[in-house]
Formats: sequence, C-alpha cells, structure tokens
Amino acid sequence: MQLSNEQHALLPGALLNEKGELNEAGYARSLIKEYDRKAIKAPALRIKEWDYYCITNDDYAVALTIDDNSYMGLDSISFMDFKSGTSITRSPMQLLTFGKKALPSSSNEGDVYSEGKGYSIRFVNKSSERVITAHMDDFSDNEAIDLDIVLYDIPSESMVIATPFAEAPKAFYYNQKINCMRAKGTVRIGGMEYDFDGNDSFGVLDWGRGVWTYSNTWYWSSLNCSVDGIKFGFNLEYGFGDTSAASENMLFFDGKAHKLGKVVFDIPTSQGRDDFMSVWNIKDDEGRLDLKMEPVLNWSALTDFKVLKSDQNQVFGRFSGRAVLDDGTEIAIRDKTGFAEKVTNKW
Repeated sequence: MQLSNEQHALLPGALLNEKGELNEAGYARSLIKEYDRKAIKAPALRIKEWDYYCITNDDYAVALTIDDNSYMGLDSISFMDFKSGTSITRSPMQLLTFGKKALPSSSNEGDVYSEGKGYSIRFVNKSSERVITAHMDDFSDNEAIDLDIVLYDIPSESMVIATPFAEAPKAFYYNQKINCMRAKGTVRIGGMEYDFDGNDSFGVLDWGRGVWTYSNTWYWSSLNCSVDGIKFGFNLEYGFGDTSAASENMLFFDGKAHKLGKVVFDIPTSQGRDDFMSVWNIKDDEGRLDLKMEPVLNWSALTDFKVLKSDQNQVFGRFSGRAVLDDGTEIAIRDKTGFAEKVTNKW
C-alpha cells in the first residue's frame, strides 16, 4: 500500500513576500510560517481573520466564533442538542471593523476578546490550555447563555496549510486546525446545565488568516474522539483555493499527524438537491480512508443579499469506518461524533 504523498512541506519563514504573495504553498504540522497583516498588498476589504472553536460530545456541541472580515465583523455562539435535533445560534455583526478586533498573528500566543450589547466572548491562551468563556443575555427565549470551558491536553502536531488562489496572486488562505483537545466545563442556558467531561468531550480550533476571492464553495469535516482510550481525529477539507501543492487532509492519533492525499465527500441527493440528512460517504484516493456518516443534526444558515451570500450546512453525525495511519496501522471507527459541512460564500 502506498502511504506517502507527493505534497510540499512548508519551510519556516515569512508567509508573504514583498509583493504580498505567498512565498510558498504547502502544509506543515505546526504554525511555522509568520503571518503579518501589514505585509498584505490586497485591498483591505478582502482581508479575513477568524478564530473558531467547536466543542462536542455525543449529546451536544457548542461553537463560538470571533471574525474580523474587514468590512464586517461577526461574533457567534451556537448550541446544538443532538438528542432533540435542535440548534440555537446568535451572531451579532459589526460594520467596518478593518482589523480593530486585533486578532493575534499567531495561534501560539495572544488572547481574543469581543463584546457588544448584552454579550461578551473571550478566548484566553494559557499555552498549555485554552480558556473559553462567554455570556449572552437573550440567547434562547429570553434566557441567557453562560459558558466556561477549558481545552487542555493540546497535541504538539496539527494541520497547517498555506493555499494560494490561481486567479488572484495576492489572495491566500493560511489556516491551522488543532484537533483532539480535551474539553471540560459547563454551558448554562436558563435553568439547564450541560457538562463537558474531558474523558468524552473534545474541541477543535479553526484558526485562519487570509485574503479570499469573492466566490467559493468548500467541504470540511472534523472528528475528535477517543478510540480504545487513545485520542483520534481527522481534518478533511477540499474545494477551497489551489490545493495542487498540498491538501488539508490529516489523521491524528495519539498526538501525531498523518498526512492524507485527496478526499471526496459523496453527499446524497434527492430531486436534484443535496440531501444532507441522508448517509454521507467519505473516501480518499489511496485507500486509507473509508467512512460513513449518519447525520443527527444539520446546523444550516442561509443569508442572501444577492451581492453577499452565505449558504452553510454543517451536519453533525456519527462516523463509522476505517482509517490507515502512515505506518499502515488501521484504526476502526465506530459511531464517533463529528461533523461534515458544505459551505458556499459570496463575500
């Protein structure tokens, strides 16, 4: 079995050259390229920076975002209840932020904080752990949400990608996914309390900085769990930018990252439309990944102002199948909770 990929591994150094273009495209297992917002040569309106955390167990999930997309900012809190199949999202927006949120240039240090009328969200980086706290007055039926979650046992290896856009030399996507962080803490909504236990609850960080082209569709899947007492997960993504130098696809086992080649999501259709709540199939091009996802909840959101449009379907479900590590070890996956999504944006 072929277990290696001809993909370019990044070298340390500056992310962008003097023209504001990527010095090189490729992947890494840590954030070795140095991002500097001041080095960007594209129009300021195109700069996008974000920190996104999603924490899951088998019963529920919470997701938080702090975005600075230059012409607009977004702060978001979502809660998904898999037992009832329901979700709640509140996403206050701000106009013309242009970097005022001061998101750090690295995920390795620096805190992220945003607040508005009746809410606050804070991501505190303590190196060996991430502390996530938030409050929002009117989250659900006039009831507030409060959360205090610690992410710890952070793996030393992660997925890092530097991706260009063929049609726009000064556009780029610099992204890190830190998978398989253990999560402990509590979410309170009104009189209800939801606990996350580090033995069965895990978090992922989606850290991104870049300049995007106007119209894009991407596919992303993330799993964070325990298999026979050992942490296991994956990051799968395609469709976004020119990935000829490297894909984002990685397996994570016991803190180490294992590189995959290309993957494809087979999303079922019905009457010519995506049927997101039927079983998905996900496979790679080397025979190292063969998964089925049985959906339990579709967190969907559609915003359509014609010029600006966002169509998001983030489907949480139970994954089963097999994955093969770089050394040929096969991991059996059975009813593990994660998500897979299809997102189309024009912005």
